[in-house]
Order: sequence, then structure tokens, then C-alpha cells
Amino acid sequence: MKRTFTRAVAPFVRAELDQAREAENAGDPAQAFRYLERAHVVGQASTYWHVKVHGLMFLWALRQHAPGEAVGQVIRTVGAATKTALGLVPEGNTGGANVSPFRRMPVEPELAAMIRKARAGH
Repeated sequence: MKRTFTRAVAPFVRAELDQAREAENAGDPAQAFRYLERAHVVGQASTYWHVKVHGLMFLWALRQHAPGEAVGQVIRTVGAATKTALGLVPEGNTGGANVSPFRRMPVEPELAAMIRKARAGH
């Protein structure tokens, strides 16, 4: 039986989230956010992972005292919860408040490979 995308992409998203946590614990919040962005790109086709990553971005914004990012993440979390299942996800979008939530962006080759593997059920 073929695994769902959400289950298949989980190890890839979790690896990026682990890296984010490590970077933040090491005192590098900017690098931590870059890993959250990577997790967003990889998991955004899954409502579960899309919402979870935006929630983690929101918590990051609170810890960094970044009110603009926090507000942006609230809006993006609602969008992720209501639009992902409809396929209304701009491929490659990094998910931060510094980019339009509707903007398609190029996907790094390493991340594209993760997405392909997950779509193939690996």
C-alpha cells in the first residue's frame, strides 16, 4: 500500500525541523529560520506539515520578538489550514512574512529531490 504524502514526507520535514532546533539552540536564530523555510518548502503540499511549520515559524517569531513575522505567520497558518487541501500552494514559497504568500519560487534541487521521493512514496 502506498503511503500518503504526509507520512512519506515526514522524515524529510522532521530532519529540517531538527536542524532548525539545533541552530536556534546554538544561538543562530537566522539559520534556524532558514531551516524552517526549507521544512516549509518540502512539506507545504501536506496540510498537516504546512500548518505545523507555520506554527513553528510563529513561535520562532515570538521568541525573536518579531511582531511583523508573528502576524504574518498567523495569516499564513489560516491560509495553510484552509487552502492546502485545495492545492492552492505556491510551489517553492519559503513561507516567511518577507514574501507574498502567493509567490511561486524556485525549489532548491536538494529539496526538490526530497519532494519527489515523498511523492513516490519512499
